[in-house]
Amino acid sequence: MENSEKKVQLSIVVPVYNEEGNVEELHKKIVKACDKLNKTYEIIFVDDGSCDKTVEICKSLSNLTLIELRKNFGQTAAFDAGFKQSSGEVIVTMDGDLQNDPADIGKLLEKKAEGYDIVSGWRFDRKDSFSKKFFSRTADKLRKLLLKDSIHDSGCSLKVYDGNALRSIDLFGEMHRFIPAILELDGYIVGEVKVSHYPRVHGVTKYNWKRSVKGFVDMISIWFWRKYASRPLHFFGGSGIFFGFLGTLILIWMAIEKLFLDASLSERVWPLIGVFFIILGVQFFVFGLLADIMMKNYFKVHDRMNYVIKKISIK
Repeated sequence: MENSEKKVQLSIVVPVYNEEGNVEELHKKIVKACDKLNKTYEIIFVDDGSCDKTVEICKSLSNLTLIELRKNFGQTAAFDAGFKQSSGEVIVTMDGDLQNDPADIGKLLEKKAEGYDIVSGWRFDRKDSFSKKFFSRTADKLRKLLLKDSIHDSGCSLKVYDGNALRSIDLFGEMHRFIPAILELDGYIVGEVKVSHYPRVHGVTKYNWKRSVKGFVDMISIWFWRKYASRPLHFFGGSGIFFGFLGTLILIWMAIEKLFLDASLSERVWPLIGVFFIILGVQFFVFGLLADIMMKNYFKVHDRMNYVIKKISIK
């Protein structure tokens, strides 16, 4: 049980949305699993605008912090609210649909103790529909291509994180499934453990194709943010120089044809393409300069830099 006089070692954060058939049983399983770990803990359920009896049931449970969002903001927002409320040295996340097994928390913590900052669950034997597994595996391929992370199953919500690392980031859109990739890009060490996965018994899945599209867009955003946030001029300026150089080459060649080959350019589209590329190049370069100024202001206002210190040793 959590002892208010002791430092909280584990924060269990669970977003729930219309899970009236699951929350009570899930709470019992979490309490049972955490009591076996002999650690101080807190359980945080974040209700994401449920319209069934989820909130009513949660309020009847003891040893529970319940956060109620005003409407359905999405799983990422619910996770973010839970993280900011948490105080544990380690944060454990899981879904509220009873497909994750709280008994696996111990396995993830054992793996973390080997020196990992984040340990992700891997639903090696998934109990989901074919379409859900297909979209998930396709997204995993794209994620590895763009973000180059080291885990097999980013969609598994059962994970353990270093609390300070997790509370240092802000989440938007559908970014919750990419948290390990975000932290890995910052230099944190990510591990993985095979965990149990069960079919949904109560309620209905909230997963659909729209979430896949949103997730892909967020993946592109994270790729750009982590690769070029501190140096947007390298991306936009480099693109501007490329297009400007290409447009200049086209115009030089058109000038050579006109002056030395006596070619008629009045009915050819290449001079217009050359001018277009030069204008595009100038726009990209100017946009890169403006983005560079904005990002430097962003880091200054948020008292952050584009690096993360692991440790400082003084002898």
